[in-house]
Amino acid sequence: MTKLMDLKIDFAFKQVFGKVGNEPILQAFLNAALQLPKEKQIASVEILNPEINREHIEDKASILDIHAKTEQGEHVNIEIQLANKFDMEKRTLYYWSRIYAAQMQKGLPYTDLSKTITINILNFRFLHETELFHTTFHLYEDQEQFPLTDVLEIHFMEIPKLMEKWEQRKVNPHNNGLERWLLLLEADDHVEIRRELEAIAVQDPVMKQAFEAWEDLSRDEKKWVEYESRRKAILDEIAAVREAEIRQQKAREEGLAEGREEGRTEGERQKALEIAREMLTEGDSPERVAKLTKLPLDEIEKIKQQLH
Repeated sequence: MTKLMDLKIDFAFKQVFGKVGNEPILQAFLNAALQLPKEKQIASVEILNPEINREHIEDKASILDIHAKTEQGEHVNIEIQLANKFDMEKRTLYYWSRIYAAQMQKGLPYTDLSKTITINILNFRFLHETELFHTTFHLYEDQEQFPLTDVLEIHFMEIPKLMEKWEQRKVNPHNNGLERWLLLLEADDHVEIRRELEAIAVQDPVMKQAFEAWEDLSRDEKKWVEYESRRKAILDEIAAVREAEIRQQKAREEGLAEGREEGRTEGERQKALEIAREMLTEGDSPERVAKLTKLPLDEIEKIKQQLH
């Protein structure tokens, strides 16, 4: 078997799904992802940002997304994230708004603004409210759930949830197109998945084209160098995120420990004050009370005055 690049690395994903000449692959993925009825399925797609700048490969903060336009004029943005930076909601809304607003030209009426769709493929658990690996969001009225507009559509696809279902034998890539395409992202080092998808590719010409494009890419030594450069940048970013998480957790633990210590100290003080009041009430001298309770003598004198 050919050693394949990890398609979850955005460089490799973009080379297979976002390269000019591979439009049928992107088109098949989008039809599966958007779950469109047959009469509304995407018939053609234009890749608007096929180029990859060298500086973007080595910049761990850069985004190698795929921006495409369907024949109906809809704009679609696809992004892969390997690590949770805890800003996913705002991040995806920001990128949606940029693409939506970029359509506006001087003199263009708002009615000409086309539907914009963002697809986030995540290699981490994101939405803890559901076990669905694919969730879709729109703008709806809160009580009666009718749509305000269809121009906003946001998808989240969580790979770990899909893989759990795979292990439980609850997915069927033969009958489900989206499961098929997302499982492809795990097929580089998962022999069982790879063999099953290769069997499907015998009957699915677009899946076969995807495998061929993937294998051609993985045989290109120059592309491997670029891939490894990008992979290192992403892993460095993941390490930085993880380090920040550890620091935050340590700070929280230290804060809790400090809070517990402060609480314990304050509790001890209150107990000492209570003992001091009892001793003074029973006639003990302020000096004796201060000695036994370890409280300042002037504080004991004030307590004595209050008792009288």
